[in-house]
Amino acid sequence: MLENEKGKFMSKHWVYAFKAGKADGDASMKALLGGKGANLAEMSSLNLPVPAGFTITTEACVHYFKNESSLPEGLVDEVEKALAELERSTGKGFGQVSNPLLVSVRSGARASMPGMMDTVLNLGLNDETVEGLSELTGDRRFALDCYRRFITMYSNVVLGVSHHSFEDILDDHKDRLGVTVDTDITDKDWTRIIADYKAMVKSELGRDFPQDPKEQLWGAVKAVFSSWMNDRAKFYRKMHDIPEDWGTAVNIQSMVFGNMGLTSATGVAFTRNPSNGDSDLYGEFLLNAQGEDVVAGIRTPQALTKKAREEMGERALSMEEALPEVFDQFKTTVDKLENHYRDVQDVEFTVEQGKLYMLQTRNAKRTSKAALKIAVDMAREGLITPEEALMRIDASALDQLLHPMLDPKAEKVVIARGLPASPGAASGKIVFTADDAVRFAAAGEAVILVRDETSPEDIHGMHAARAIVTARGGMTSHAAVVARGMGRPCVSGAGEMSIYAERGEFVSRGQTFKHGEVITLDGSSGEIMKGAIRMIEPDFSDDFHQIMKWADEYKTLAIRTNAETPADARTALGFGAEGIGLCRTEHMFFDDERISAVREMILADEEAGRRKALEKIQPMQKKDFAELFQIMDGLPVTIRLLDPPLHEFLPHTPEDMKAVAEASGVGEEKLYKRTKELSETNPMLGWRGCRLGVTFPEIYESQLRAIFEAAVEVAVAGGHPKPEIMHPLVATREEMAYLTTMTHAIAKEVFAAKGKDIPYMVGTMIELPRAALLADKLAETAEFFSFGTNDLTQTTYGISRDDSGRFLNPYIEKGIFEKDPFVSLDQEGVGALIKIAAEKGKKQRPDIKMGICGEHGGDPASIAFCHGAGLAYVSCSPYRVPVARLAAAQAAIAAKG
Repeated sequence: MLENEKGKFMSKHWVYAFKAGKADGDASMKALLGGKGANLAEMSSLNLPVPAGFTITTEACVHYFKNESSLPEGLVDEVEKALAELERSTGKGFGQVSNPLLVSVRSGARASMPGMMDTVLNLGLNDETVEGLSELTGDRRFALDCYRRFITMYSNVVLGVSHHSFEDILDDHKDRLGVTVDTDITDKDWTRIIADYKAMVKSELGRDFPQDPKEQLWGAVKAVFSSWMNDRAKFYRKMHDIPEDWGTAVNIQSMVFGNMGLTSATGVAFTRNPSNGDSDLYGEFLLNAQGEDVVAGIRTPQALTKKAREEMGERALSMEEALPEVFDQFKTTVDKLENHYRDVQDVEFTVEQGKLYMLQTRNAKRTSKAALKIAVDMAREGLITPEEALMRIDASALDQLLHPMLDPKAEKVVIARGLPASPGAASGKIVFTADDAVRFAAAGEAVILVRDETSPEDIHGMHAARAIVTARGGMTSHAAVVARGMGRPCVSGAGEMSIYAERGEFVSRGQTFKHGEVITLDGSSGEIMKGAIRMIEPDFSDDFHQIMKWADEYKTLAIRTNAETPADARTALGFGAEGIGLCRTEHMFFDDERISAVREMILADEEAGRRKALEKIQPMQKKDFAELFQIMDGLPVTIRLLDPPLHEFLPHTPEDMKAVAEASGVGEEKLYKRTKELSETNPMLGWRGCRLGVTFPEIYESQLRAIFEAAVEVAVAGGHPKPEIMHPLVATREEMAYLTTMTHAIAKEVFAAKGKDIPYMVGTMIELPRAALLADKLAETAEFFSFGTNDLTQTTYGISRDDSGRFLNPYIEKGIFEKDPFVSLDQEGVGALIKIAAEKGKKQRPDIKMGICGEHGGDPASIAFCHGAGLAYVSCSPYRVPVARLAAAQAAIAAKG
């Protein structure tokens, strides 16, 4: 038995059939039928014009991989029965010469993975059935066109023959014939080309191209199963957190043909614009073509609507103008689908001699900008609720909207124009291969991937690149769809660019641009420019502010920021931060004037010398704290006292040693000796954090004075400072008691001298397993806990974050770690310690305030955990604040069920 997404149990079947007006499955069975199969079943139940077919379940794929690539018992029989029913419903015979049934074989995982797995079209053709198809349709050229497509796809997907081998043969024939497009090739020419295709296959494989339709079918089914584990699918799953054990369904569907003349067509459409969210129908189509022609960029597609055609300045008729009756039916159908699914739909369709067929619908991938607008618009239209609008947006993807864009006033030299396929702007060095993109990005270079067209094999390079440019392809090409999903700017169809990847250059408008030169592209305008162009901060839309307003109404977690500079604090406040959750005071020490005083303090032989140096630093820190209190007026500011080991502030190279010795007047020998004394075998676990405050209390006393004096001055001037003093790396009750006593003593002294008291809190950073396990002891004096999840992860795992890159990726690839624990919180281990600490802390001090301040504070999955653990706030970097606000709202909504 298998449980579906609604919790209903079904008997185990391997095959589920569908046809217009009737289906064995429905949209709730996505886990079993995959997204494509479930939606085909749903569209069939809605009595939409869906070509009949059947779906082999994801469970069959899972069985296939668990059992050494063997098919499950009973699958062959079920497919035979489904195929016989398909023959009855279509009136055609599979392998029958006089009236052949041809099918498509497509993948369909429960999560959309566009282009990552394999498809075979026109299956069932062979040397005999192609003649039957020719006689049946009265169009020999059409039949041979279908056959050559099938040979190409099947040989590539199932037999492993390179697609380029077929392209080379086709290009040679085009050169011989003096034609440039496939539609100019005659039936006689296709006969010669097909003969060359088959000869090449036999030469490469040592056997003839398979002629038995049943052999073809099972070859294609197994190839689709196998494509679940191809490199690009694995990479995509890793990037989008799709579990490997889901498997893919296989959809076998009777073929309909968009390449049967000028009353036939194929296309891809979105019910709203997936780039900017506008409510207009958006997409492209091709007359006399099959589906892969649109997404592969082989031919330039045409606009769906007259309005889009005119806006793009195109001459070729839109579908609305070329096939008006079919277009009206299509528009009615897609509107029905959007209302039914209550979300933007991405549909594929074919028109066969004036008759519309719907081949697929799925919830459309969209840019973050479009997601905001669509969610807000649909909520205002009453199609969804504000809660649903919030849940529709990928919180992590909001990051795309929070970074600079091209300055419209900046001078620019446009070297090419294409289609604005995915918004955003980027500058980088030109690379022409996906592997180069990965290699240069790994070395810290910003790169732009420039290709004639992309294919699924390029996905790793597209992910590594800052942006993508293609010379071919339309707004729904592979490059466009994948780039939008990744949040990468993309310009597609830049036809004025001539790309010579083998020479490492492209030519446009009479200029040559070589590998490594810098260009800039604007995915919102379609412009490609020479050099790097100045950027400006983004302008946030009303939709963004509406989503943030709704998020604040639903979330219960407060969102603070990690900041120690006025610029970061102001940025975070502008993004809606509710205070500072982590001010790392050591970050204030590194300008030239301060670092020399810090080094003087470290090099001092005794306490008096250290205090003298600290007297120079204290006014600087006081000024910093005062500015933060003013910016965050009335909001909490959690200040972590000095944390890193002292040796980090000293020079390490001989050149730096000499320069510091000369500047400080300290002998080089003494400087070297002191550096050696302070160096540690494992500084992560050494003399740092509160251990500095215990052994050199004058350091913390100086910082505390600066904090309290700044708070008093700001309060006297009419401000409302809320300092929270955080002692790092506390492990014992005695440490916490000692440091709390010190804090109160300094506060009392400062307040007495200034004649004014300021409310404040004293707490600790929970970074050690011992601190978590004995949190009730710490809570005797600590008024708040802030979980420093960066270090808590390091000390729990015994892994150095700085060195883990050498082995973390292999661990993740081998499935030992599901995710990088420094990116997304380890809820099972580190999370267990947080829950223990929270429970014990609240038991000792019911009003204790708790939050996290590690990098996990900006990770949606980690934020959901914090909500469930009963924490009061999360703290994250300034640009992640909107992400955290939305994720906190989503966590609250999800918790309500």
